[in-house]
Amino acid sequence: MSTTYDQLVEILARLHDASADRLSPEATFAELEVDSLTMVEISIRIERDLGVAVGDDELRPDLTLGDLAGLVDARQAAP
Repeated sequence: MSTTYDQLVEILARLHDASADRLSPEATFAELEVDSLTMVEISIRIERDLGVAVGDDELRPDLTLGDLAGLVDARQAAP
């Protein structure tokens, strides 16, 4: 089974044309040039695919992929 980070990378790869060498836990959405519409789509996919609600307002340009994975993991672990 893949990790949350790996699942997020898959979601991002499907929705945004970012080369794999640019995707890392330290990469921010701003560095990856993810626009606001794509942020909304990512939020929807996270909820659908991972069962966790992450508001598109939480997906800030300075948020890293690693931070997002941590947020999703924390919400999955919460009762």
